[in-house]
Amino acid sequence: MTRKATFAACALTVLLVGCGTTTGERAGSGALLGAATGAAIGSLSANAGKGALIGAGAGALGGYLLDQHQKGNID
Repeated sequence: MTRKATFAACALTVLLVGCGTTTGERAGSGALLGAATGAAIGSLSANAGKGALIGAGAGALGGYLLDQHQKGNID
């Protein structure tokens, strides 16, 4: 993947993390998109599995935090 494609995948992930209406849906969509993006980025260093795990964790956390922010629980 080129740098532009990697950046586009990351930007798409950030935009789609907010998909869903419940906390679980948002965290789940974030985890899936994060895993896909992490695998793509990790494949550049020949370690797609580790990238997917890190991306899934970061995506789930991002989805959860976005949900809590939209509910007004955090600033």
